[in-house]
Amino acid sequence: MSLLLLNRSEFGDPANAGHLLTNEEANQLLEEWVPNERLQLHMKQVAAVMKAWAIQREGADDATARKWEQAGLLHDADWEKYPNDHCRVIIEELEKRNVDPEVIHCIASHGPRYFGVEPNNKMDRMIYVFDELSGFIHASALVRPTRYEGMDVKSVMKKLKTASFAAQVNRDDIADALSRIDIPLEEIIQFIIDNQRNVS
Repeated sequence: MSLLLLNRSEFGDPANAGHLLTNEEANQLLEEWVPNERLQLHMKQVAAVMKAWAIQREGADDATARKWEQAGLLHDADWEKYPNDHCRVIIEELEKRNVDPEVIHCIASHGPRYFGVEPNNKMDRMIYVFDELSGFIHASALVRPTRYEGMDVKSVMKKLKTASFAAQVNRDDIADALSRIDIPLEEIIQFIIDNQRNVS
């Protein structure tokens, strides 16, 4: 991905804290902006993993878990239609719709090397961790006859070391994302397998 610097670090209006799109609005945006079903699935998988992490590992309440989920669901909403303005278009759309600034900042920080926005809290750091790894794990499942069934961490780790497998997945980004959290890669992989396997 080329550099798509946003050249700002403040997003949304603090007065909109707690305001999210309804599930219907978020899904409608997904349907309208993302014709590609594979990309839709990726976004739904990241949303599911983000929500699960918020609840299971951060002890989040419903409102906070929905924030994590919505950031995951919409993080790539403009990637297909507006590749040269990726992140900028969805951010401006969510600002217009008065969405919670934390959700918008989380989306803006899911690729710090590209967008120039540093992940500055747990939600930001986890979307950065999950984004590439979720896609990589799904790619790993697709080449297995039984898909996610019986998939283990060791086989995913082995594929990660094979540069030619899912070559578009940036290993440097994964390493950078992991360096910002104090959780072993193996644990993250297992969590993603467990929480995205049934997303459709």
